[in-house]
Amino acid sequence: MISSDHTAAAASSSTYSSVFNSSYSSSSSSSSSSSSTAHIPPSVALANLTASAKTRVTYFYNETSAKFHYGEDHPMKPARLALAHNLIVGYGLHRHMDTYMQRRATEDEMIEFHSEDYIELLKRVTPDNVQSLEKFLNRFNVGVEDCPVFEGMFDFCRLSCGGSIEGARKLCVGSDIAINWAGGLHHAKKFEASGFCYTNDIVLGILQLLRIYPRVLYIDIDVHHGDGVQEAFYQSDRVMTVSFHRFDGSFFPGSGALKETGVKAGLNYTVNVPLNENIDDESYAYVFRGVISNVMETFRPHAVVLQCGADSLAGDRLGCFNLSVRGHGACVEFVKSFRVPTLVLGGGGYTIRNVARAWAYETSVCVGVDVPDALPPNDYYAHFRPDFRLHAPIVAKDLPNANPRHLLDAILAQIADQLRHVAAAPSVQMVEIPPDLVPCDDAAE
Repeated sequence: MISSDHTAAAASSSTYSSVFNSSYSSSSSSSSSSSSTAHIPPSVALANLTASAKTRVTYFYNETSAKFHYGEDHPMKPARLALAHNLIVGYGLHRHMDTYMQRRATEDEMIEFHSEDYIELLKRVTPDNVQSLEKFLNRFNVGVEDCPVFEGMFDFCRLSCGGSIEGARKLCVGSDIAINWAGGLHHAKKFEASGFCYTNDIVLGILQLLRIYPRVLYIDIDVHHGDGVQEAFYQSDRVMTVSFHRFDGSFFPGSGALKETGVKAGLNYTVNVPLNENIDDESYAYVFRGVISNVMETFRPHAVVLQCGADSLAGDRLGCFNLSVRGHGACVEFVKSFRVPTLVLGGGGYTIRNVARAWAYETSVCVGVDVPDALPPNDYYAHFRPDFRLHAPIVAKDLPNANPRHLLDAILAQIADQLRHVAAAPSVQMVEIPPDLVPCDDAAE
């Protein structure tokens, strides 16, 4: 059963104060001449001592999130959330998690990152008044082919953001992993919509984590570059963004070159892994493990946000990689092995039966439960024909992998050189914890 998160979330503000009883001495970045001190929760400081403890996983879902409709011919299908959830429940994975109803973010929470006038427009516009607001829509890139105005659009945004914010809060008060498959909408910018994304739940989740954790690592395995998150933290040394994506200068969104490494205090804290088409499981695992191992050793994050866009799977309607469900899930498993509090989010993915397979499998990885290949009976069983298997044979064996080992080695070498310029403990100054934007009694709907 999914229950509302009144009791646990109500304690979050007081917990923020109580967990600040250990300290972390961080060396300054090159722009600072002295070290500064920040406090972190005991759960981080004692991570190695609790490695054998059972992983506590929190899961957010609201059936309303799956009922929105971008349009008949639009590739984004929120119904994929219902397919994934039915597999998760069918496999009984919900019994191994603390499950909560995904709440709606408030406007005050959303303007922690987005501009007030942009949020006001998203709140006001509907399919019925779209023409009267056309001049404002153009300003914010809303109402275009990628980002149409649809019924309930603002509610869709609030739910996506609410799940990620609450997931981050759960990590701040004791959960090891929090899952919000309705999140991961990484293209949205402060002032505009982009690439099917209107509000950036990821940025809002990271901002919540930064109230407690000195350093947050963002990892993106969507086939498209995580440009919205990169832009938000491009000048920050408290957030490192790492994106693995297709890049040729023209593939959407056109950004994500190796040379994009951050600016000012954030110089070298942006890591991009540009890949060519048809990369397979073996090559992807090689570059992913190489980069993430180096990043974890150098940056030493206190929390991780992992965007699991499933358009990097083989056979995706908009993707061009050649990953299996197991290969995609191996990234989740590898990140989990570091035992750092992790917010796991959705993202792209447009062949929805495979999206559901991937996210159900990755949920099983998070909780540490092996599930059978045969799919359980569920309300959407017919969508998985003809094989009705979790690990369906989706990989194309005749596609040439355009990512030879020498190319991947060159990428790894350049990123390793970049990371040599990263201080192991970026400068942090936190003298008090900002209050929650949502009153404790209203933490869940």
